[in-house]
Amino acid sequence: MNFAIHKIGLAIAFSPTSEAMLAEAMRLTMVYQARLILIHAGDHGPKEDKLMDALIEKAGLPASFIKIRWENGNPGDVILKVCQQENIDLLIAGALRKENLVQYYIGSIARKIMRKADCSFLMITNPSTQPLPYKNIVVNAEDSPYVEEAIFAACQLGLKDKSNWVHIVREVKLYGLTMAASDQRSEVEYNEVRHHLVQEEINTVEEFLQKIPHDKLKVNIKMVSGKAGFELSQFAKRKSADLLIVGASQRRFSLFDRVFPHDLEYIFADLPCNLLVVHPDQQSGKEEHYE
Repeated sequence: MNFAIHKIGLAIAFSPTSEAMLAEAMRLTMVYQARLILIHAGDHGPKEDKLMDALIEKAGLPASFIKIRWENGNPGDVILKVCQQENIDLLIAGALRKENLVQYYIGSIARKIMRKADCSFLMITNPSTQPLPYKNIVVNAEDSPYVEEAIFAACQLGLKDKSNWVHIVREVKLYGLTMAASDQRSEVEYNEVRHHLVQEEINTVEEFLQKIPHDKLKVNIKMVSGKAGFELSQFAKRKSADLLIVGASQRRFSLFDRVFPHDLEYIFADLPCNLLVVHPDQQSGKEEHYE
């Protein structure tokens, strides 16, 4: 289990947010001491070279850290192709802002990338030309194939960024409480069952944490019940989270059908903060790079 980042890809267009997106990518490039691959899907000529050179110069990135891939074609297909060819570990892209609303969501191109990419994917909602470390990280600890990798990524980045908190959110399974209620238990017995179920879930998270370096982090284990996506999003908002982390799906399954139950679609329609989807398959064949 690891979250090694050696190559970071940035899907970049010449837009009003380009400078800020490059600054965000630069920060993470320095955090992970990675190489940055800039991916531009569109025209390439002297005009575009000049624009890109100006962006890179303003960002102050060393030329040795950067590679530029100019590609023509469908943006989603181009980005997926480059990620595979360059063995990118983390792809960064920007979220779209809903018209006339302070609300961010994942567009169709990003959704396609999330379903098919062989690397982790970071969606940035509000990029800044002076990006700050992630101080409040929320990680989804639901039962998914890669829940441990998601928690590992949260703790690793939390340590690198000297975060104030890493909040680990896990759902209390309502069917257990429903069964307890249907057995016509007394209120005291019902509360005992509820306490037992909550403690079981806390124990599961603590077992994950025993395998992960986190001694210098403040870790909060939060149990929620109800609509998982809604509760997770609301919790991230209440904690003013900088970053929400979830695990990706196994390749043979659809992202939304397998990893994100449909109630988690709420998150993608109204992102509470930056979103990192951890795809551990990125690590296959890279064990020699582990620290």
